[in-house]
Amino acid sequence: MKLLAKFNLLLIAVFGLGLFLIAYEAQSFLQEQAQAEVLREAGLMAASALATRNYTDHYITPVIEKTTEHANTFLPQAIPFFASTTTFEQLRQTYPDYTYKEAALNPTNLRDRATDWEADIINYFRNSPNATELVKMRDSATGPSLTLAHPIRVESGCLECHSQPSMAPKALIKHYGSDNGFGWNLNEVVGAQIISVPTSVPIKMAREGLERLLINLSLIFLAAILLIDVGLYFIVIRPLRKISESADRVSKGEMELEQVPVRGHDEVAQVTRSFNRMHTSLKKAMELLNG
Repeated sequence: MKLLAKFNLLLIAVFGLGLFLIAYEAQSFLQEQAQAEVLREAGLMAASALATRNYTDHYITPVIEKTTEHANTFLPQAIPFFASTTTFEQLRQTYPDYTYKEAALNPTNLRDRATDWEADIINYFRNSPNATELVKMRDSATGPSLTLAHPIRVESGCLECHSQPSMAPKALIKHYGSDNGFGWNLNEVVGAQIISVPTSVPIKMAREGLERLLINLSLIFLAAILLIDVGLYFIVIRPLRKISESADRVSKGEMELEQVPVRGHDEVAQVTRSFNRMHTSLKKAMELLNG
């Protein structure tokens, strides 16, 4: 096997080991970064939904409540929860993997009633008054899921509809009845804003990032090997090939060869000088033998 081939095998083994170590170390890092990115996007969605809820509560609901139609007919557009949920449904057109729910233990609309695992999140916030956020992994019907949750506390504006049935708008009682969604108290945690996304999303992001990283590094390593090969050929292989050819011709009795040119002061140049000295000494010895 030629020297260049041996050197390439060594480089491939070294770079292959480097790629393996990089992939091993980068996988967990990229997974963490992807999960952080997913949570950041979920946090922005939660903030958008909260902003929509507050905007509806302060600017839309007061206007709708003054209309004659609102007094006789329930209008969901006046409900902040409806506005935030509807806004998120629009976001899901861009982020279809994310799900959003404003779950409550005792909601007016039974569609918003908390399931068992959602109730656990709400009770966590009820038992931890200072907690403002919860991130947890859970097993869902479609596989592992990453969940971001924020508590929903009762504000003064909520009590108009959720304190006592007698104080609630007649249109709301007519639409939902008087059995659910009442007895709320100011600043009480009654629900949670919950955003869930399958863990397959950050895993896919991490895998795609790792693939791009390995492809780019492989291309860089390939370019490095080619450049090293070119340098090795001109610095080492070609000078040694000239010495080898001259040595072969001398061994066959061609003593009148010109000396191999010497360039630089590296190891190859030293070998070239040594060969030239050997050639000169051998040529003189042959001349003495031949009289």
